Amino acid sequence: MSRSVSRWRCWQSEVSGLSRILALCGLLALGRALPAAAATVTPPDTPAGHALADWLDAFNSADEARMNAYSDKYQTTTRLGQQIPFRLATGGFDLTAIRESEPRRIEFIVKERASDTRAVGKLTLTATDPPHVDGFVVLAVRPSDAAILGYRIDAHTRDRVIEQSIVKLQEDYVYPERVKKMGEALRQHQKHHDYDAATDGDVFAERVTRDLVEVSHDKHLGLTFSPARLPENMLAPPPAPDPQQGPPRRIDCMFRKVEMLPGNLGYVKFDGFMSVDDCGATAAGAMGFLSNADALIFDLRENHGGDPAMVAFICSYLFAAPTHLNDLFDRVDNTTRQSWTQAYVSGKRFPTVPVFVLTSSQTFSGAEEFTYDLQTQKRATVVGEATGGGAHLLRPERVDDRFFLRMPFARAINPVTKTDWEGAGVQPDVKVAAADALATAQKLANEKIAAARSEGALLRSNRTLP
Repeated sequence: MSRSVSRWRCWQSEVSGLSRILALCGLLALGRALPAAAATVTPPDTPAGHALADWLDAFNSADEARMNAYSDKYQTTTRLGQQIPFRLATGGFDLTAIRESEPRRIEFIVKERASDTRAVGKLTLTATDPPHVDGFVVLAVRPSDAAILGYRIDAHTRDRVIEQSIVKLQEDYVYPERVKKMGEALRQHQKHHDYDAATDGDVFAERVTRDLVEVSHDKHLGLTFSPARLPENMLAPPPAPDPQQGPPRRIDCMFRKVEMLPGNLGYVKFDGFMSVDDCGATAAGAMGFLSNADALIFDLRENHGGDPAMVAFICSYLFAAPTHLNDLFDRVDNTTRQSWTQAYVSGKRFPTVPVFVLTSSQTFSGAEEFTYDLQTQKRATVVGEATGGGAHLLRPERVDDRFFLRMPFARAINPVTKTDWEGAGVQPDVKVAAADALATAQKLANEKIAAARSEGALLRSNRTLP
């Protein structure tokens, strides 16, 4: 029987949370109504409780200065002020329960203010004076109280997860010849007790992922942890929302900015290639807004990938004739699937308009395919930094109740180069710092437009000569 996952296939970046992985793969319907939430609770009078209270105050304020002051106080690895878009999307969080409380560690449940989505979080502190945050995670959970299992794991769980992960890799990993070395590496770490201190599932998953990538050099591959029980079939479509519970939460199509820049340059910044079914109309609307542009700039500097069908959908606006963009070899089915531009698009095409793609080291996966497809077809100038280097298609494969593998099961084969960008990334045509990419592309676009106008004027002048 075929094991194809059809529309549930997805490109995937390295991400920090279960909710983003499941949302990109179409596995989790965030925002479905839940039972009435419990009343808010107060964090305990412990160092960890105080840090949690401070985080809630700072995050909920939506004030960048206050959010960064929290980061300064607790020496967090990333600036909380960078999460303003996430804060605006969630509306903030209400603390509804404390699951576990220790002086320097706390597990808790929060509810989004903008929806009925809940998440299970964990905060840990160092033993220093003053304490610093050395671990913080908030992961969205499926709508069931009984499904919440928490972060703690034991030695038996660690051993079982490693053995089952090796079995899954042997069955489906896109490069089977690498699996033996990966399995040997994991068992050596077991033998040397390297995982014994990982008593929290997220910490264990992070360590196993690091060890797998060290051997495979595959930036898509990894082990992911959920504090809530995972569905038995992670490839099944999400259940339809209950109409009595109100409309589902609006889908974020990841288009952040669409505008006309000086010089009649069309600019679109989007941070993910979401499902065509959900976001095709949004993408078509963006392209329609830019229909009279003399050049196009696609800003993918913060784009981490998504649905390959959306890659082909947007590329379809940039070619006059059907164009073979990419092939995907599926190791599980031993098949190769071609990706072509679409014969029909809604609105105007841009077959001759100069195109520029902005990249950074964070540009990853499906965003890299879009960039590579256009570059190899000589349809775009890539401006910025080398991209992240992830050319595999993945899907989630359940290992046990709380762990799943981000399993690369297919790889890209470009019809022009007969290879892909795995590991090396897509190399820019014009190499500049990511922060300078937009200004550089604008300059190049204006120069190209001016040259085209000058050439056109010369041709018209020549036609009038006796």
